[in-house]
Amino acid sequence: MVRNPERRTALVDAAIEVLARDGARGLTFRAVDAAAAVPNGTASNYFSSRDDLLAQVTGQIHQRIAPDPDEVAKVMAAPPSRALVAELMRWINRRVTENRTGYLAMLELRLEATRRPELRAELTRVIRETLDEDIRFHLEGGLPGDRTAVTLIYLAMTGLMLEQLTLPGVVPAEETDGLISELVDRTVGPEGE
Repeated sequence: MVRNPERRTALVDAAIEVLARDGARGLTFRAVDAAAAVPNGTASNYFSSRDDLLAQVTGQIHQRIAPDPDEVAKVMAAPPSRALVAELMRWINRRVTENRTGYLAMLELRLEATRRPELRAELTRVIRETLDEDIRFHLEGGLPGDRTAVTLIYLAMTGLMLEQLTLPGVVPAEETDGLISELVDRTVGPEGE
């Protein structure tokens, strides 16, 4: 395999774009080459198979959608409270709309994982690690709510993301802030409890 890390990263980024735009069925080496504006056959020089490419996408997509640590530190400067939990969830919700392509590609990966056991195992591992890190971040940050509350918020926010990315008219954008506040109130309790 060719060893040009910048080119490999560009190809994986192009694969994320193709995955979000065309779905898993449209993710071919030729489509990745076209999206990366490189000669035909380039992707096949970097990835041994489509499964290899999907594994690389799985590894890189989280880096692409992860928040900047400085942004996280800025948000976390506020004292731990129910209001801060709600603001963090609104912030995550805004990030979904700002990085629609990355999150759509993640949904496509999840769907493809239902048909590919190796991808399912790797994606499950990555998502489980992310959820565990979210729980650790929440608890160590002194935010209200226990492990179960964080898991319930994760599940509800994942559902909201799915609706907004696929059928945005189901939950109108102007209702999301109120729903997020209500979600936090019901899972961790209103302020002062």
